[in-house]
Parts: sequence; C-alpha cells; structure tokens
Amino acid sequence: MGTSTEAPLFPLDTVLFPGGPLPLRIFETRYIDMVRRCLREQRGFGVLWIRSGKEAGEVVQTASIGTSARIVDFYQLPDGLLGLTCLGERKFRLLRRWQASDGLNIGEIEWLPPEVAVPVPESLHHLAELLRAVLPQLGVLYESVERHFDDASWVSARLAEILPIELVEKQACLELDDGVQRLVRLAPLIRRE
Repeated sequence: MGTSTEAPLFPLDTVLFPGGPLPLRIFETRYIDMVRRCLREQRGFGVLWIRSGKEAGEVVQTASIGTSARIVDFYQLPDGLLGLTCLGERKFRLLRRWQASDGLNIGEIEWLPPEVAVPVPESLHHLAELLRAVLPQLGVLYESVERHFDDASWVSARLAEILPIELVEKQACLELDDGVQRLVRLAPLIRRE
C-alpha cells in the first residue's frame, strides 16, 4: 500500500470480487480500444460499481473501492459484439478519476492488501457446504473458477456475488477486508436447512 498507479477503468452496474468471474459484452469503441491495450500490454483494468449514472452513458459517481479484472478469454458473440471472460484479481482504492479524450475512464488507484486466508469457522461451515452444492449448478461461468471452500474470504466473496442482494450490500461486502466478518454479515440472509 502507499504507492499509486494509473489504470483504465470500466465502471459497471455490478460489483466484482477478487477470484470472481466477470462476463462482458463490449460494444463501445472506448472499451474495444481498452481491451486491445490491455491484451497488448498484458495488463488488467479496474472495475468499479456505478453509484449513479449509466454504463453506456455518463458515469456520475462510482464506488471508491473496486477490483482489477484480467481478461482470460475473448470471442465474437452471435450478435457480432465482442465477448470477454474476465476474472477479478485484486482490490484497489480509487484516488481520482478522469476521462481520456476518447471517453475512457482512467483512474489513479492504490492497491489494497490481499485478504488473509483464514478457515471458515465451524459455526459458519454450513455456508461453505451450501456454496459447494450451488456452484456446479451455475454452469459455465464458474467452471474455471478455482475453489477454496476452506477459506472464509473465498467462500464469502462467492456468496456475496451470487446472492440476490442489493448492489449497495454487495459493495459493502467488497469493502470488508475480513472474510469471517463478510460471512457473519451474509449468514442471516441464508436460511439454514
């Protein structure tokens, strides 16, 4: 922490967690160009939840904590658009944001320390087992995601991204830096049966 870097930003109406999948359909020129640069330079881009504004329009306000994404595959979709499969990597804090001449959002970001892997507490072990049962049912999106059912950070991040909760709640979960705290926050939302 303490050092900052510049990164292209992709504000979205979603919250990306480290280790989580992110499928994208790209149609705006500014993002097609961003993808080309990211692939050429072998670098990722920052994903931030849009608090107000639109993905395909003017972004007025974003969350200040986001996650970098790495492109793992690209392909042409049936409608001719560019499809991407990305994977969340590392959390960051947005220090400032501006637009380049082509409309691409650029940010000065500060990397946040990775969460420490800690075991899922026995009292919350049912959440890991629930996730173990649910992930195979989510299809292709989660097929290539590494599994760490014994890590509270990993389990809580996967639950936060798949649960049908408000984006503001997902963002609050992302901003927690402790997987056990995140599990405790999510536990009341899941019936234990």
